[in-house]
Amino acid sequence: MNMPLPANTEGLPINKTAAKFRRATIGSEPPVLTDIYQEDVNIAIWQRGLSNQLQTVVASLLSVHPSLELSINAAPKAIPTHLIDLLGNLNIDSAKASVLVEDVTNLANMFCYLFDLKRTGLRLTALNKAMCPRFHVDRIPARLVTTYSGVATQWLAHEHVDRNMLGAGNKGLADDVSGLYLQDSDVQQLNTGDVAILKGEYWEGNEEAGLVHRSPEVIGDHPRLLLTLDFMA
Repeated sequence: MNMPLPANTEGLPINKTAAKFRRATIGSEPPVLTDIYQEDVNIAIWQRGLSNQLQTVVASLLSVHPSLELSINAAPKAIPTHLIDLLGNLNIDSAKASVLVEDVTNLANMFCYLFDLKRTGLRLTALNKAMCPRFHVDRIPARLVTTYSGVATQWLAHEHVDRNMLGAGNKGLADDVSGLYLQDSDVQQLNTGDVAILKGEYWEGNEEAGLVHRSPEVIGDHPRLLLTLDFMA
């Protein structure tokens, strides 16, 4: 999966103009993720389906390890070995897990290539409840998220958010009554398998415009399997 390098790969954007508008970009091919470099974009979404083989592997993994939690800080080329070792310690056959390892490694390669990173912080986590149930912003430059199983990340468009109601500003009220957003239809949601890059508050020039998002409630007995990739020094 080769993606063209964006015009500026020397660190992060340098435009410090106050944010007045932010938008999402959505596409069916990986290069849509490069749109995150556009000043007015705070989420770029690659809509993709998961192969039957990958879905089968994920379902099998969750059935054996419903509380799976793996964390790696490594260069992309080292990730397959780390993942296979960690899964081996959980008695997961490396041959059966290879399709998942390959997909995670491809995404790590793409993420590091896009942002000119030597390493990434990778977390692969099974969730039986919402990890971050309140809408919030991340104080990071950017993060890649994808959900391999279960319901996926929810988010709000920039123009539908009253940021005064984030955090302590909600005065203890639930998000749906605090005035953070006006109506249920404002809540948008990724699809299982979608790959998204979320721009945070520490992307230079994106102060007060980090994507507002949350973990969804887990439905029934269907845990989520969530992958996140972060910047690492």
